[in-house]
Amino acid sequence: MIHHLSLPARQTRHVADVLAELFGGVVTGFGPYPDSWIAWAGDGHGTAIEVYPVGTELYPPDGPGQAAFRRDPTATGATATHATVSLDRTEDDILTIAEREGWRALRLPRGPFDVIEFWIENTVMIELMTPDMAAHYRAAAPRAEVSR
Repeated sequence: MIHHLSLPARQTRHVADVLAELFGGVVTGFGPYPDSWIAWAGDGHGTAIEVYPVGTELYPPDGPGQAAFRRDPTATGATATHATVSLDRTEDDILTIAEREGWRALRLPRGPFDVIEFWIENTVMIELMTPDMAAHYRAAAPRAEVSR
């Protein structure tokens, strides 16, 4: 299970607020790096998306210690990293929020299931699934066999 992920944004607090609205959750600050926020789903699993300023990089420091932060001022914010997130929302809810923000969003097939490509600030994609879409996804996902 993935509990949280991070993504870049130009308007970090605003993006975190929109994500929390989609989740039906809350936003808190992220202490280790300036202008960073966490949108919590409040789902009992600790599901969250951390939002960092565009150009923020995590890298391993020399020697012991946790990941370090730095910023690349030339970064565009585009990334291949994305996630698929299930929401307790309708397709109309999701598309209405995207339209209000001026962000691209559209329903597309991904083989045996559909997703809504939701483009945060028209730069970073997350795939959103309604409960019905998520049910189709789960039905199509391979199940791991436990070997003994």
